Amino acid sequence: MERLLIAGILVIVAVAVAWVLRRRRPAPPTQPRWPVPGQVDRGDFDRPEAPWLVAVFTSSTCRSCEEALDKAAALASEQVVVQDVPFQTRKDLHRRYSIEAAPTIVVADQEGVVQAGFVGPPAAAELWGAMADLRPTGPPGG
Repeated sequence: MERLLIAGILVIVAVAVAWVLRRRRPAPPTQPRWPVPGQVDRGDFDRPEAPWLVAVFTSSTCRSCEEALDKAAALASEQVVVQDVPFQTRKDLHRRYSIEAAPTIVVADQEGVVQAGFVGPPAAAELWGAMADLRPTGPPGG
């Protein structure tokens, strides 16, 4: 009789554990991470002789692209070329650099090495801060 009672308790415990496990929420699916190129050919962009390139890969169907482009445009100077790269007219560059999300912002040095990248519209302070961290302070050549 005692063995039957223990077996019954074990069955009840096993059923309870199975029920709890079925009711647990599964882990959320892995969120995609959009790639940012590590290198660009400066010859693909305007003013390849400029020390810095801020390429903003956009799309006309993207609601936040204009906002990202406006934030990047504030960085334009003699030292920094800011270029809009719209998907509709520059599909070749979007494909070449495996841009899968818009906006994607790439900050590259004169050799085309990507020093910073953003997928989605960054906060202005984040974008401008990254550029300030990358650019040397002081007079040119010093």
